[in-house]
Amino acid sequence: MTRFTPQQLEAARDRVIPDVASGGLSVLFCGINPGLMSAATGHHFARPGNRFWPVLERSGFTPRLLNPAEQEDLLSYGLGITNVVARATARADELSDEEFREGGRLLTRRVERLRPRWLAVVGITAYRTAFGERRAVVGPQERTIGATRIWALPNPSGLNAHWTLQTMAEEFSRLREAAGVPDRGAQP
Repeated sequence: MTRFTPQQLEAARDRVIPDVASGGLSVLFCGINPGLMSAATGHHFARPGNRFWPVLERSGFTPRLLNPAEQEDLLSYGLGITNVVARATARADELSDEEFREGGRLLTRRVERLRPRWLAVVGITAYRTAFGERRAVVGPQERTIGATRIWALPNPSGLNAHWTLQTMAEEFSRLREAAGVPDRGAQP
């Protein structure tokens, strides 16, 4: 993995990285916003402590542990990645509630265009703020965007101590089963 200086990471602030998406996906995963490491590399969930990629493997969405540079491989599994807010920050708490609400409006338009079976918002607080659903809990939501169902997932950031790798993988597995995605986990 490339090492970046603090100055290089800071230079990545406010960058936007392209979505990994196409029409008709089974699941479109939606992060909160890119971190500085993701913006510097151009790859989603690129910070080494982020558990997104290990959770995808452990939950059976992918047959092996992908690294962030392999993000385009997700499309072959009917999966994609976008973000609620496009601009990169060091921490999600640097984003305003208005940015989240505007991000929710833009995300709604993106989902209407791409029509995935499921939108999986990775971060319950981001989901609550972006969609004005203050009482939402992790799991399937009543709200839909057209025919697209929504599932709120725990934030895989290493800073989220409320969820372990195993409990996150169990929740992601529930989504995988609901979406009808085959278990691609490594077979013994």
